Amino acid sequence: MKKKIAITINNRANYARIKTFILAMKKYKNVELIIILGASSVLEKFGNLENILKKDGIKINHKIYTIVEGDKPVAMAKSTALEINELSNIFEKEKPDMALAIADRFETMSVAITASYMNIFLIHTQGGEITGSIDESVRHSITKLANLHFPSNKKAAKNILKMGEEKKSIFITGCPSVDLARLVSNKELNIKNLLLENKFSYSGEYQIEDFKNYCIVVQHPVTTEYKSTKKQILETIKAISQSNKKFLWLWPNVDSGSDIISKQLRIFREKGDLDNVIFIKNLSPENFYILLNNSKCIIGNSSVGIREGAYLGIPCLNIGNRQNLREKGPNVKNCIHNSNEILKNLNSMYGKRFKKSLIYGNGQTGKKMAKIVSRIKNFKTQKTLNY
Repeated sequence: MKKKIAITINNRANYARIKTFILAMKKYKNVELIIILGASSVLEKFGNLENILKKDGIKINHKIYTIVEGDKPVAMAKSTALEINELSNIFEKEKPDMALAIADRFETMSVAITASYMNIFLIHTQGGEITGSIDESVRHSITKLANLHFPSNKKAAKNILKMGEEKKSIFITGCPSVDLARLVSNKELNIKNLLLENKFSYSGEYQIEDFKNYCIVVQHPVTTEYKSTKKQILETIKAISQSNKKFLWLWPNVDSGSDIISKQLRIFREKGDLDNVIFIKNLSPENFYILLNNSKCIIGNSSVGIREGAYLGIPCLNIGNRQNLREKGPNVKNCIHNSNEILKNLNSMYGKRFKKSLIYGNGQTGKKMAKIVSRIKNFKTQKTLNY
């Protein structure tokens, strides 16, 4: 009899961090995958992932609509509750043996809570890491609900052990998204074709070919600093607008504060103050990593510069507190929300290439995880502290 594992993909980063596991898992005949798309992954505003999954040959079993409109923290809380409601119906119907919780976002909390209360064996990836924002608390909460842990490195595994988890439930596998970075690390970039194949917009008179040398900007809201969101993004916009370099700017995620960031980007774009920027709405994970690998620097507060950037050796200017305590390789430099500091550090890091770091894995994570999951026989969910 096949074992069922429910995998909920809630955003672009979720998919990048689990794609190689899904593809590896499909090779095991004793496991059936139940793929659920939810949260921002089904919304055009944030780049609907449905076509990307279909292109990758991954069957979608369910789609749920759970994002509550309203750019305030209360919307995140209500979205979490709504996804719990939707997932409980799906889990009741499908009766999975296992559920996978990916990393540390509020949508992932919904997966963890639903599975735990329904006595479904919970697997958690990328637990034990220390960062900032509400994601820090969410990550550790999911760890305490999970039955099987796939941390990215030794330090994270030690943190999970200190939280009272059983040693035999912890397997150091690396980060699955590094797998994709490894797979595309030698692929050539045709930026014109890549951008024309994807939805994007830009202001100014530049041709796409002018963006041969570019930096990537990915700046998300910091939910625990919600009231400072506008001030923070304005400092980054000021720095980018004053720079003589070219930038590819990815739209922010769905966290509270996203509309504040998006509004400021639109205002400055329409004024023509960001004519050195191409704004990108959505890319497949592979295309994004090709762009990253050929960039001169990545700027903002996404973990991608710290994780995949470390493996590829791309300089990362990490702004603010969202990732400030995450374990970092030599490619990362921290910076405060100040336009002058951002410009100064960007100029000093631009175009550097760092030695490959395996701090988040060697690019074989998906296969490791799939092998372990395929061998699970005991789906015991009862937990106790193991100090």
